[in-house]
Amino acid sequence: MKHTLMAALAATTLLGGTAMADQTEISRSITDIAAGADRHDWERVRGAFADTVTSDYTSLWGGDPVTQPADELVAGWSGFLPGFDSTHHMVTNHAIASMDGDSAIAEADFIATHRIGEDLWTLGGRYTYELANSGDRWLVTSLTMTPLWETGDRGLVATAGERAASAK
Repeated sequence: MKHTLMAALAATTLLGGTAMADQTEISRSITDIAAGADRHDWERVRGAFADTVTSDYTSLWGGDPVTQPADELVAGWSGFLPGFDSTHHMVTNHAIASMDGDSAIAEADFIATHRIGEDLWTLGGRYTYELANSGDRWLVTSLTMTPLWETGDRGLVATAGERAASAK
């Protein structure tokens, strides 16, 4: 009985440790995307994605979700985010919604502030991430953004794109 109880406790501790390690690694990937984008650290951003990624911003911009090489997604972001004077993507309340072997679904809330001069566009909402375990880290294979509110001028996105293009 004593050995059975000790084995059960060891298994519970191991599983708890694994779950905690998975949560930490999933949060790291989510954070690398947001913090890397704000810092224009595109290698950090790219490192959080699988080779192919689906991005779904349809609830904000319309259209269809896009599946593309992660390099193209990151190139797109690096082509307009530097056109803002600053951005701040605060992504918080990371939670694993489900996990099945080497795949997981996580959710996080966000507030994203974009500034040009004194003008701001701030968006709040939720991201849903699909991730795959690559063996050494959890990589995002899909992200879906659901906006819940916004303030300011959404047109700053087009202005940032123009500014970034003219700076090249």
